[in-house]
Amino acid sequence: MTGPTYLMELDLLSQGALRVAGVDEVGRGPLAGPVTACAVVLEPDCVPEGLNDSKKLSAMRRAALHDEIMACAEVSVAHASVEEIDEINILRAAHLAMERALAGLSKPACMALIDGNMIPRNCAGPARAVIKGDSLCASIAAASIVAKIRRDRIMWDLAQQFPGYGWETNAGYGSKSHMAALQNLGVTPHHRRSFKPVHNILYQDKSVTH
Repeated sequence: MTGPTYLMELDLLSQGALRVAGVDEVGRGPLAGPVTACAVVLEPDCVPEGLNDSKKLSAMRRAALHDEIMACAEVSVAHASVEEIDEINILRAAHLAMERALAGLSKPACMALIDGNMIPRNCAGPARAVIKGDSLCASIAAASIVAKIRRDRIMWDLAQQFPGYGWETNAGYGSKSHMAALQNLGVTPHHRRSFKPVHNILYQDKSVTH
């Protein structure tokens, strides 16, 4: 099984595009923390070896590739907050983070390759959705790696402020220990109140106190 290639980008560059950005997000599923997106513009002569969907890489390999990408590509990372997730829903918040990541590039991309089957509505410039993009397209794979590392770092920092939820290892996903901590320690300001397990615990607390 071969990993992602740079062919999609080369095709666009051959058609006259000067800058092609790959865009991906991480953190739709967790019960806590922001959703993080990344836009990466890779140079044709500097595509790191071994890029892949961040979920298919070991933590060590991911960290090494993150540093390689940072050294040779233009990278923009952006987030949507827990408050925004609760206000506008997780899909829209993920798209908002992607829009912010694209807008954060030094110059607009001639084409943005977006992981998934939907294009965020306020993209800065032309965009194309690429299903399973992080397994097919080098720029999107690079974006998935950087987004994952950056979000994991945020969750590690939050874990120091709110110990007991295991965010340093579960990244805010609803693992068994995280669910137990929610029951025992309660809901933090970094929990997504619109997500059912969190909402249920808040509602259960309210019904007990009344």
